[in-house]
Amino acid sequence: MLTDSEFKEIGIHQYGIVSPAEIVFDEEIRKICENNVCRLYGKTWACPPAVGTVSQCRERCLQYENAMVFNCVYPLEDSFDYESMREGHAQFKKLCDRLYEAVRPRYDSFILLSNEGCNRCETCTYPNVACRMPDKLFPSLEGFGIHVAKLAASAGIHYINGANTVTYFGMLLY
Repeated sequence: MLTDSEFKEIGIHQYGIVSPAEIVFDEEIRKICENNVCRLYGKTWACPPAVGTVSQCRERCLQYENAMVFNCVYPLEDSFDYESMREGHAQFKKLCDRLYEAVRPRYDSFILLSNEGCNRCETCTYPNVACRMPDKLFPSLEGFGIHVAKLAASAGIHYINGANTVTYFGMLLY
C-alpha cells in the first residue's frame, strides 16, 4: 500500500481500509441510477447497466482482500455553486488517475471505483464497441450499488466535510 505522504501527494484528503465484506450494496442506490438522475445511465461503460447487476458487482468486489476508501473535499462559494462542483469532480477524476498510476506497478489485480461514471472520451463507445481505455475505466461506486455514506462510516472517514464543500469518494479494491 502507499504511504501517507504518497496519499497526500496524490491529493487524497482522507482514507481508510475496510474489508470488502463490510461494503453495503443496496438495490435502492442502483434505482437512483436507473432513474437517470446524473444522465449517464445506459450511456457509459462505467455505469449501469454496463457494470452488471448489483449482485455481480458485489461478487467482483468480494474477490479482493482489501478496500481502501478515499475522498477529497472541494470548496464551494455556496451550496448552489454547480460550476465549482463540476470543477471539483474534474479534479477528482485527475486524482483517481494519479492514484491509478501509483498503484498500477504495485498490484497485479485491482479495481478502482470513482464517482459518477467516466468522462475520458467525448463520446463513449457504449454499447456498440468495447471501451477505448478499459484499463483506465473507473466504474461508479453508486453504479455498483454501493451505499457511499455507509462505506465512509465503515472506513472511519467523513461523508460530509462542512458547509460550502463537496466531497467526492472513490475506492481501491486490491
